[in-house]
Amino acid sequence: MKNYRITVNGTEYDVEVEEITSGEVTEKKAAAPAKKATKKASKAKASSGSAGSVKVQAPMPGKILSVKTKVGDSVKQGDTLLVLEAMKMENDIVAPNDGVIASIEVSEGASVEAGNVLITMN
Repeated sequence: MKNYRITVNGTEYDVEVEEITSGEVTEKKAAAPAKKATKKASKAKASSGSAGSVKVQAPMPGKILSVKTKVGDSVKQGDTLLVLEAMKMENDIVAPNDGVIASIEVSEGASVEAGNVLITMN
């Protein structure tokens, strides 16, 4: 067995690799993230207003195609807040619950990493 540390999209994973002979099949558990993940923070922050209590985060790295709301808008659960392009697909980022937009932390054209706060709501 050999141990390796692999970084995928800024998250480090410790993996264990075993050489197998032809025809032999083994089952292993999925790799868990390493204890300390190193992430590069996105500099694309265009905060509009004070932060709210509910944070809407990017589920994956990508580029903001459009922002569908503005600060002060009332939104219902499931309403589209913005559109994120990732892996050549447009992904609607929706409101997790009813609320009012408190701040918009990104602007159109901004690149974001997974976990970056996009919008805050109250």
